[in-house]
Amino acid sequence: MKDTAKHQGLRNQLVKLLEGKRITDSTVLEAIKKVPRHLFFNSSFADYAYQDKAFPIAAGQTISQPFTVAFQSQLLEVKKGHKVLEIGTGSGYQTAVLCTMGATVYSVERQNELFKQTSILLPKLGIRPKLLTFGDGYKGLPNYAPFDSIIVTAGAPIIPKPLMAQLKIGGRLVIPLGEDVQIMTLLIRKSETQFEKHEFGEFRFVPLLEDKN
Repeated sequence: MKDTAKHQGLRNQLVKLLEGKRITDSTVLEAIKKVPRHLFFNSSFADYAYQDKAFPIAAGQTISQPFTVAFQSQLLEVKKGHKVLEIGTGSGYQTAVLCTMGATVYSVERQNELFKQTSILLPKLGIRPKLLTFGDGYKGLPNYAPFDSIIVTAGAPIIPKPLMAQLKIGGRLVIPLGEDVQIMTLLIRKSETQFEKHEFGEFRFVPLLEDKN
């Protein structure tokens, strides 16, 4: 599949739709405009790529709704060169958006099938995260901490303590919290022991799975 003028036009329409849903961060909108979302789909489903909907991918997972990707990215307040930990690489679309925003991305995926697919796809698209790794997102990446921000792209029943510990003071952790329906939650680290919490309404995500071994 190629990225055509038609696809660019569909992305421009998607950006207008997101602006109507109060996505105001120009860096986020520019990244959505640039990243060819249809290339993260099986070619037979590419026509669905620019609808503002989640869509099933391999291993029982989904590629998140564009609004959700934009909303989480906006909450992160990414600046160029920011060190971002992504929990749940999934299709790689959110990874690509963050990289296009200028973040230095470290991403963890626990589904081996998705990890392998994304490890091949992203370099083909010229997207180069600092690290893509197969592992348990609940543990984060302590060897690479601290991070300017952390994004979790699956629903979690609790905020994993290792992720809180790996956040810089002043850093932002965006995580959907809850079992069946999630509340989008932002934690801002104020000191070694203090976190400020903000909530942003209901979303639906696949569950964040913990490695029980």
